[in-house]
Amino acid sequence: MKGTTPRLDVGGARIAGDALDVREMPSYGFGSRNVMYWGTLGIIAIEGTVFAMVLVSYFYLRAQAPSWPLGVEPPAWGAATFNTLILVASLLPNHWTQRAARRHDLAAVRLGLAVCIAFAVVFLLVRILEFRALGVGWDTNAYGSLVWLLLGLHTAHLLTDLIDTTVLTAVMHQTPLEGKRFVDVYENALYWDFVVLAWIPIYVTIYWVPRF
Repeated sequence: MKGTTPRLDVGGARIAGDALDVREMPSYGFGSRNVMYWGTLGIIAIEGTVFAMVLVSYFYLRAQAPSWPLGVEPPAWGAATFNTLILVASLLPNHWTQRAARRHDLAAVRLGLAVCIAFAVVFLLVRILEFRALGVGWDTNAYGSLVWLLLGLHTAHLLTDLIDTTVLTAVMHQTPLEGKRFVDVYENALYWDFVVLAWIPIYVTIYWVPRF
């Protein structure tokens, strides 16, 4: 028996005869189904490579130096360790917000973004103490330049993500709100994961390697 009754296909598309009706398909997706996901991974790969290059330079200089650090004491680690705990703890509201974005839970997303902003602001304030506790200037010697570069690069990434999160928070309070904005929140959380994970080897290199 012939007929043109539509049938539901994968992703919400309907096939009627030889025609493909895509009107009911979603206009955005999360994770690997979205181009922003791959763009974020590309940025992470590029910036991760930059961090790796600076770390390699640090260990190369350390291998050539007669003593380490060069002419100064190892940096005080108190503020940095406290900041590390803050950064690791920030993963909890970050992942909670990411899951809320996937559920399109607007109230939870707004709350989660506000909490994430608070964590970022506190971290950056403590970061000021970190710079003061390095015990070396950026122009003192090669060691000082590399330490300041590592800390400065990571601070720049934190500040960038804070600005992005603040903008997203403002967007999530607009009406009407496009559904794809939840994808932006989801990808922003992915980038914050990178910022947190990138800090761990930097923290160990700056504050503990000189004490080995």
